[in-house]
Amino acid sequence: MNLETGYTVRRARTNDVPGIEALVEPLVQQRILLGKDRVVFYEAVQEFRVAVDASGALIGCGALHVIWEDLGEVRTLAVDAKWLGRGVGYAIMQRLEADAQGLGLSRLFCLTFEVGFFARNGFSDMGTETVDPAVYAELVRSPDEGVAEFLDLARVKPNTLGNTRMVKRLN
Repeated sequence: MNLETGYTVRRARTNDVPGIEALVEPLVQQRILLGKDRVVFYEAVQEFRVAVDASGALIGCGALHVIWEDLGEVRTLAVDAKWLGRGVGYAIMQRLEADAQGLGLSRLFCLTFEVGFFARNGFSDMGTETVDPAVYAELVRSPDEGVAEFLDLARVKPNTLGNTRMVKRLN
């Protein structure tokens, strides 16, 4: 526990899934995040990091999903409204970036309405940036929606309207 901040960031556990759902649900209702079935959270629990307060209550979450040998996606970043502005999102991002570097990734992608937050964390609008045609040919075969969002495929357009595709290069 960091006494200065009053919270710590750790790997998610299966018993955190209901808390992750509870953190995400208000953002789903506001149409900031897409809703997911509970089974999807369990399937991806190893990708999640959670922030917990001194009592052990979940106050934030975020996930890192590997897309390609050098590319990962930051997914499902959420912070309890009572903890906004206290560095929780930043701390989770720092942990996800460290995890990404540990995996050998050199770029992170996100699809977000929270452009200001991600820009403050070193992300920039990808614009029309794309990948090598050979890599594209591999990625386009993935059933993963995050990959489709990264590639800006037409089939995900209705779910991504108003979002910004952002990327960060890691050191």
